[in-house]
Amino acid sequence: MSEEVPQPVATPEYRATQRWNVVWVVPLLALVIGGWMIFRHFTSQGPTARIGFETADGIFAGKTEVRCRSVRVGVVKDVKLTQDLKSVVIYIELEPESENLLRKNTRFWVVRPRVSASDISGLNTILTGNYIELEPGNTNEPAIHDFRGLETPPTTNSNVPGLRIKLIADEAGSLLAGSPIYFRGFEVGRFESRTLASDGQHVIYDAFIEEEYSGLLKSNTRFWNSSGVDVSAGADGFRLRTPSLQAMVAGGATFGAPDDESPSNPVSDGATFSLYSSEDDAVSAKLNPTLRLLMLFDQSVRGLNEGDMVEFRGIKIGRVSKISLNYLQDPADNRIPVEIFIDPFLMQSERDGKNQKDPLEIMQKFARDGLRASLKTGNLLTGAMFVDFDFYPEKFNPGLVLTKISDVIVMPTASSGFAQLEAKLTAILDKIEALPLAETMGKIDIVAAQAATSLKEIEATAAAARQTLTDPNFRELPDSLRKALAQVNQSVASIGPDGAIQGDLLRTLDELRATLRSLSRLSNTLDEKPNSLIFGNDAEENPVPKAPRFKP
Repeated sequence: MSEEVPQPVATPEYRATQRWNVVWVVPLLALVIGGWMIFRHFTSQGPTARIGFETADGIFAGKTEVRCRSVRVGVVKDVKLTQDLKSVVIYIELEPESENLLRKNTRFWVVRPRVSASDISGLNTILTGNYIELEPGNTNEPAIHDFRGLETPPTTNSNVPGLRIKLIADEAGSLLAGSPIYFRGFEVGRFESRTLASDGQHVIYDAFIEEEYSGLLKSNTRFWNSSGVDVSAGADGFRLRTPSLQAMVAGGATFGAPDDESPSNPVSDGATFSLYSSEDDAVSAKLNPTLRLLMLFDQSVRGLNEGDMVEFRGIKIGRVSKISLNYLQDPADNRIPVEIFIDPFLMQSERDGKNQKDPLEIMQKFARDGLRASLKTGNLLTGAMFVDFDFYPEKFNPGLVLTKISDVIVMPTASSGFAQLEAKLTAILDKIEALPLAETMGKIDIVAAQAATSLKEIEATAAAARQTLTDPNFRELPDSLRKALAQVNQSVASIGPDGAIQGDLLRTLDELRATLRSLSRLSNTLDEKPNSLIFGNDAEENPVPKAPRFKP
């Protein structure tokens, strides 16, 4: 067995370790890319805002867009409920270059399909889905990030040039956001919104007038509601007004200035006007009723209502403000108090050339000259009445002094024509009622019975006379006696059944009976229809003819 030759031991070779390895390129590259992405994330992130809405119907996080004039400027990031669970908060993120859109007066609303009487909008969202519309605010306003969204879109963009005014009405009526505003039948603007005043007494409208028509508005311009069909019946008769079809459906208002007033100064944004319920109210608003008067009428005021006109010889000078018995101080006083407000200066030019400036002095002078207030019928069909002032020469009283009740001047009154006629008719009816008709009718019946008895006796006497004349023994009497008896027979025959006297008596009795029947019908007619003395009584359509007089 051979011996193994020992091999020499290898000496290890030592080398220096490398500090860089190509493997490190991958994590370093990933770190750089991650940092760049983080940097890009924060630098590319746009401004955020929180918007409050009542509901998030149709709004989805990550999908619903935020648009400005139909251009995408952001997206909804999150939707959450508020702590009180009564509304929602929508978090949106805008693109970086859109940061200047978030200002104090910026407005947001949800665009969705809407159908109303005045407008149809948002139909394109049926296919594309709802989105949030942003209306940028004024760049001079400070930047904010908390907003309250509009539940209904504004009618007019705030950046559209034009005149924005406020209208104040007693009732909302049929006017809605989007209802048109007309001038001489031409649409020149629209209503943007309506709110109830804080005191709950009025309705406040925000209205917009297009820029090219804004010069039509003056300080003396009056607005009135022209919606629907206006049918009125008053002292002036029946009136029918029909606006355009759009105004009938969606409502509308009209404005204008009185023709008899000189042009006034133009108005600017924020001007406030009263919105009257009708054109008549707007026209009568030019009255300046400064004097409060009280009138006590001793007749019925049925047909007179609060708000009715007060006239002076056909000129409108005021309105009725109140009809109340609370002014009466004496419980035994049965007059009806009517309170009015008038403008006495409208009466002054006709009666006084001195142009007095004190309303009380004007009315004091007029009352002494015979000015009186009366109730007159303005419409016989409706029974509407109005208060009319006029001068009565017989009422002239230089020493008259106007009195007051509860610090209100009491104006003397005069009975109207119908009241006087009614008083005369009442007096006539009282006299007729006082007549002893029943006693007279009884006496006439007694006389008629006595006349019938007398006729029977006369007939018996005439029969006896005929029998005597036909007796043969009577023929033997002397001629003179026969002649005398013939004359008696002739006299008796004149009162017999065929005699003239009996005919006259029968006719007299017939006339008495006809008179009794006429008096009876007159009494019944007056009981049923007292005014038949003036207006007459309808004749019977088929009168029954009288029966012929009986002849025995």
